[in-house]
Amino acid sequence: MEFNLDQSISILHRTPIVLKSMLQGLPKEWTHQNEGGDTWSPFDVVGHLIHGEKTDWMPRIKIILSDAEDKTFEPYDRFAQFRLSKGKELNDLLEEFESLRKSNLDELLSLNLSPEQLNRGGIHPELGPVILSEVLSAWVVHDLGHIVQVSRVMAKQYKDEVGPWPEYLTVLNS
Repeated sequence: MEFNLDQSISILHRTPIVLKSMLQGLPKEWTHQNEGGDTWSPFDVVGHLIHGEKTDWMPRIKIILSDAEDKTFEPYDRFAQFRLSKGKELNDLLEEFESLRKSNLDELLSLNLSPEQLNRGGIHPELGPVILSEVLSAWVVHDLGHIVQVSRVMAKQYKDEVGPWPEYLTVLNS
């Protein structure tokens, strides 16, 4: 499928709604459990998405569209949520994410991006040269990946409780 800005925005718009529907009001047994080790809980994922709204997607888009000679992105701290979300309530994080996303999408729409702008480039600190449409595509896929992650982590809370069904419940085996 070829990149389509309007279709991308329609996915980005829905992510806070999906997560709010899935998580709001649930007990911590569902929202604060992970898959063991260094894995993330749904709470951690929402914190991560908030940090991305503040420091990743729109700042990188602005760098690409700027007149600056150096188009290198700032490194992104993929683990900042552990520090920044400490002591907060999930429902508050969900509200913050929804507000930040709305603001970012309003700003993105106000840019009235042209096909030429979608082909402008920047420099990712680890991946090298990227173009704006790739950043936007990655934003969409990043959201969808975290929705899958939240579903998988929650499903695995009942891995033992489903008895003999795990072989038919593929989410438990990923």
